[in-house]
Amino acid sequence: MNRDGWLEQLRREGRIVIVGASLAGLRAAETLRDGGFTGSLTVVGDEPYGPYDRPPLSKQVLLGLASAEQTALPRRRKVDAHWRLGNAATGLDMAAHRVRLADGDEVEYDRLLIATGVRARPWPFEAQAALDGVFVLRGRDDAAALERRLQAGPRRVLVIGAGFTGSEIASACRERGLPVTVAERGSAPLVGALGGVIGEVASRMHLDAGVDLRCSVTVTALEGDASGRVRSAALSDGTTVEADVVVVSLGAIRNTDWLAGSGLGAGPRGIACDAGCRAFDVRGIVTDDVFVAGDVARSPHPLFGYQFLSLEHWGNAVAQAEIAAHNMISTASQRLPHLWVPAFWSSQFGVNIKSVGVPSMGEEIVVTQGSLAERRFTAVYGHQGRVIGAVTFDHGRWLQFYEDLIERTAPFPPAFPTMDRPREGGEPRPAGFPDPSVPTHGPTVTVSGYSPADRTVGFTPGRA
Repeated sequence: MNRDGWLEQLRREGRIVIVGASLAGLRAAETLRDGGFTGSLTVVGDEPYGPYDRPPLSKQVLLGLASAEQTALPRRRKVDAHWRLGNAATGLDMAAHRVRLADGDEVEYDRLLIATGVRARPWPFEAQAALDGVFVLRGRDDAAALERRLQAGPRRVLVIGAGFTGSEIASACRERGLPVTVAERGSAPLVGALGGVIGEVASRMHLDAGVDLRCSVTVTALEGDASGRVRSAALSDGTTVEADVVVVSLGAIRNTDWLAGSGLGAGPRGIACDAGCRAFDVRGIVTDDVFVAGDVARSPHPLFGYQFLSLEHWGNAVAQAEIAAHNMISTASQRLPHLWVPAFWSSQFGVNIKSVGVPSMGEEIVVTQGSLAERRFTAVYGHQGRVIGAVTFDHGRWLQFYEDLIERTAPFPPAFPTMDRPREGGEPRPAGFPDPSVPTHGPTVTVSGYSPADRTVGFTPGRA
């Protein structure tokens, strides 16, 4: 049978397995059916729930405005699939085309899509992490449990890490009138994602909202009482914070552990794939039956020097899943590249923050519209003389314009007439990103070099 005949047979009666009952997994399943795939479709998920939306967990759910059960994702169409929920994938046999499951079963595939996403990085000391009152926030159960504890009115909440999620949690606590301390090892909130210039604005937002903000410190230990409940935290500056709720927001771990020994190019940085979402093996050779999408993927992008990017972005998960699903059932000439420009948003302390591109690659920043002091502005990042990213605070109408500049590799600083000129500065200055060798919280884009076989990454435990 020739290649086209085999592909037609795959579309009619083949077996496709999606590991990850996530946003990316759902959108891929829908795209496969929309694209005419009529064969066997199996979706494997480690949680007992169908696909749900994660952004509301740190916003509406923590505020008590919606329950965790109300975050289920809307379905674009009916998906005829075998849902294996609450049954995590534990291994992959690429030669036999089989996925091993936690219950001992195996699922065979002709094409496999991996969309396992990320999980919250736990507190590194197991006994301290097990104290009652210590939480992470990633899934539905996490959000429901944390909201119940916030509803009970704790004396003080300690948030470890002032990235986007940590800052959103602190914002929700203050909106509920709860005392909250934020401990951040960087010089300011969001400094790893948006740099020091914007970090200063974020610091003022925290302080003006009444947050007890502690920057350039680490949490060295969590301490509990005789009943096993957390009571305080020791900081590296010698101070102690009394808190009966601690939320650990140390970033994310990509869910690739189950692929150990599979031969796939998977590691702590994610799963390397090409622009068509096909996974690489450990030798750097592209596969043609294993595809990747969403937060767990790292793929090259021509706009950013063909470096591999790992994106923890809602929109990227959707776009990449749709491209992967299309390519899984298409001929080589019909396949499409995934070239989505990174975009991200956050809502905290009454401010809507949006970004496009890869701000963390920026060496310089310039305010092009609005005012940093008023927290309503557009700022643009430059890298090697071109526009590489942009961020807006309550000024999102300009974002599409700068996305177009990024796609055109426009020169930095941008030179154009505007009726909405900045009311301060207007000249490029250092963006103020920390030394990349020093871990910080909050980057939603990780730039991870040029090699698809690079699977190394490190994390220093015991630091906040």
